[in-house]
Amino acid sequence: MIIYNVTVNIDLDAHEEWLAWMKEVHIPDVMATGQFVESRLHKVLAADEGGMTYAVQYTAPDMAHYERYRDEHAPRLQADAHARFGGRFVAFRTLLEVIHPR
Repeated sequence: MIIYNVTVNIDLDAHEEWLAWMKEVHIPDVMATGQFVESRLHKVLAADEGGMTYAVQYTAPDMAHYERYRDEHAPRLQADAHARFGGRFVAFRTLLEVIHPR
């Protein structure tokens, strides 16, 4: 299993709109690509004066599914996020491999 983790810090003034969009639009759109079997949205519990921080995790069965998402779907979905919230968030992405339990 591969976990695609996207950590996002969103400005406070855009936080409510972004969170609703993530739950109602973006995460369902990512899942609709068929490349992931599960998604989770986590709030990071740390003091952050620059906004609110979240970690979104998508679980892919293997690297091939993640790579298909990255190559065929991610550019369009990331462009949508930038069109809606550009300049009001920063994001970084991490890939994790589940090694236990298997």
